[in-house]
Amino acid sequence: MSNRRVHVVNMIPKSMSGETNQDSEPQLTINPENHRMMVGTAFTPDPGGGPLGPVFASFDGGNTWTLDLIVPGGEPNDQSVRFGSGSALYAGVLRGDHFLRMNVLRSAPYSGSSAMQTVVQRDTIDQPYVAATHSHGRDRVFVGNNDASSGPYRGSVEHSADARNAPPPAGFSQNVIDPRLTIRDSPSIRPAPHHDGTVYVAYFSWRTGGPVHADIVVARDDHFGTGAAPFTDLIDPNDGLSGFRVALSVPIPWFFYVANERLGSCLSIAVHPENSDIVYLAWGDGSYPGSQQTLHVRRSLDRGVTWSGDLFTAPNATNASLAITRNGKVGFLYQQAVTSGAAQRWETHVQITRNGWATPAEDIVLANTPVDNATYTYDPYIGDYADLQAVGNEFHGIFCAHNVPNMGNFPHGVHYQRNADFAANQLLDVNGITPVANSIDPFYAHIWWHEEEEEEEECCPEGVGRLIVRGLRYERLEIDELELESCCCCDEEHRHDEHSHRFRRGHMVRRLGERLEHLGKHLLHEAHEHEHHENEHEHHKHHKH
Repeated sequence: MSNRRVHVVNMIPKSMSGETNQDSEPQLTINPENHRMMVGTAFTPDPGGGPLGPVFASFDGGNTWTLDLIVPGGEPNDQSVRFGSGSALYAGVLRGDHFLRMNVLRSAPYSGSSAMQTVVQRDTIDQPYVAATHSHGRDRVFVGNNDASSGPYRGSVEHSADARNAPPPAGFSQNVIDPRLTIRDSPSIRPAPHHDGTVYVAYFSWRTGGPVHADIVVARDDHFGTGAAPFTDLIDPNDGLSGFRVALSVPIPWFFYVANERLGSCLSIAVHPENSDIVYLAWGDGSYPGSQQTLHVRRSLDRGVTWSGDLFTAPNATNASLAITRNGKVGFLYQQAVTSGAAQRWETHVQITRNGWATPAEDIVLANTPVDNATYTYDPYIGDYADLQAVGNEFHGIFCAHNVPNMGNFPHGVHYQRNADFAANQLLDVNGITPVANSIDPFYAHIWWHEEEEEEEECCPEGVGRLIVRGLRYERLEIDELELESCCCCDEEHRHDEHSHRFRRGHMVRRLGERLEHLGKHLLHEAHEHEHHENEHEHHKHHKH
């Protein structure tokens, strides 16, 4: 993966250089129809203290971010966002002005100048988490949530098969998904829809409450949750109930702490965008001595009927997030507490594998930042979750970390919008002079590749498919002849897949468009960097004179 590129950006706008909030618990979404349009969230209040909470918005591919005040309820609590079709943005939030009141929100199309529309409101709900896909002309939206409105906290999914156009409640209905409920379910209820109608939902089902032990369960629906009994299509043969128990009665570090971060409900699930049979699952438990919480990654190749053993584990880690690209790369973002001398630090990793960890994955360290009690004012310290999204064959992520401006903390570099003196490791106010205290900030990360077809040829010189295109013209670009090759023999997930030949043909055709898209992004990125360097040069000239 020698042609891999990494770009990291501190998302706090320059106009907010003086802020010192604990901006933790982030999420990110990318417009599927315009990849340069993105929205991110964190526990960031309106700087003016108004009635609307903000989201971070970018319209240049994540290079710069602004704050849009669009979320009803004031200073936000939990927030989750996903784009649908036609630039529609969906959100599941806990309002800041009413404890545990969930709103499902819609802005269709997205507007940064007006409040999002409330389409659903429910009370006594925890941690809404949105997933969306577009299929057959409709936005299918799923909001995992922990519902205690009529009893113990229960894993539930608020979902709509056509969320974009209908008036409130926009077709949304709430379904409880845990048939084994005896004590409660943990807050993290994670849906993962596929455009073919398959929807997976992962959750923790408690078996004991002191200390906590829970089953790790995956439910499935094969028709977007529209049938008479939603999310009951995957049956566990051992007890005949819906939802397959991937792990039984594992110890959960409920409200344990490591490096100021509370633990106990870390969960992620991702389905392959080209094959809904393939699904990856990650969770955190306390099963390993010497580790407050260990992350486990497993995989099913048959729609959740059987599961692998652990493909990868990470001790003393949290905020797991899985994503899968169209060409089958699996990305796994997580944050791991490490010790450097007597000091604790948070490392933010992205593991990338092409073969399900059959060989060691590439480990990209996005950040290695200090744990600082002065920046810890409430739970969660850096968040109950981070986020990784796959768009085409690229990864986009968001994480929260200590914001001291030190290039040594960012192995692949970082760009700060807010004023910062990296030589002195000091944040600065809007005036560029007054020192500002360190705090927790959201960071955006982009991981992509150039000349990817050459790497795939090296990994699999035999058994490739080939597509030759001649006489292509694209705007001012003329291509006399372009040859693309695609292999799947090194990808265990497609080696025995009955659809692999169709997958490869479609993959090769898409590669042509992706190469042109990569070229455009490369030119835009270079232009942005050139402009940034020119601005810095002018800034230094101004200070010299």
